[in-house]
Amino acid sequence: MQITGNHQMARIVRHNDESVREGYIRNGGKEVKLFTSALKAFQCNNRIVMAQRKHLDDFLRGRIIGRLECGRTQLEVFEELGIAQSVISRLWQRFQDDGNVSRCYSTGRPRVTTPNEDRYLAVTAKRNRRSTASDLSRQLSSATGTTVSRQTVYRRLGHIDLYARRPVRCVPLTATHCRLRLAWSREHALWTPQQWSCVMFSDESRFSLQSDSRRTFIWRAPGTRYHQENTIERHRYGGAGWLVWG
Repeated sequence: MQITGNHQMARIVRHNDESVREGYIRNGGKEVKLFTSALKAFQCNNRIVMAQRKHLDDFLRGRIIGRLECGRTQLEVFEELGIAQSVISRLWQRFQDDGNVSRCYSTGRPRVTTPNEDRYLAVTAKRNRRSTASDLSRQLSSATGTTVSRQTVYRRLGHIDLYARRPVRCVPLTATHCRLRLAWSREHALWTPQQWSCVMFSDESRFSLQSDSRRTFIWRAPGTRYHQENTIERHRYGGAGWLVWG
């Protein structure tokens, strides 16, 4: 184990020679007295290691600065408080530079986008709800020169409750379709269970030969699933396919 203090070094050797007195080491057959600072450092070695791994609170920082302002040396403060001399040196240098000894807390990584760029992403996504995150990233880069990732686009739009969701698909209805369906509903609104028991309900399934992966997403807010701008009108029976009835 090597202990350094004020540019003085001593090596402590483990041995079973009881003739060596406490506070001395054997060097070439002779007993050499340890430096006072090295001996004290060895005695509080465990406390020093723990102190180096923990942040100093403001009270302890004030104690260190107070002792240094009273004329104590950094080595004396190190021996008394068990704080690494490098920590004391940096703390004293910082106090001399700006007069502050409190710990500086980092606010994290700075935001890549500005508030104006965030609004640009929101407006662009609302104007073209089928734009992907990659499309919005490229549009932002060409408009402002700021390059962001897809994940950043997701986070910025998520802050204003815009999320990528599958749109609702509905059959396009004309005014005649709506009028006839409403008339049929009103005609059968008061039917009794006995009348409905005479009706046979059947089911049918259509297997479309037209490709439709339904991987198209839109940007929409929660609770707006059935809004007109969030739906896609598509004729269910368009294109080739097989119809199975049973």
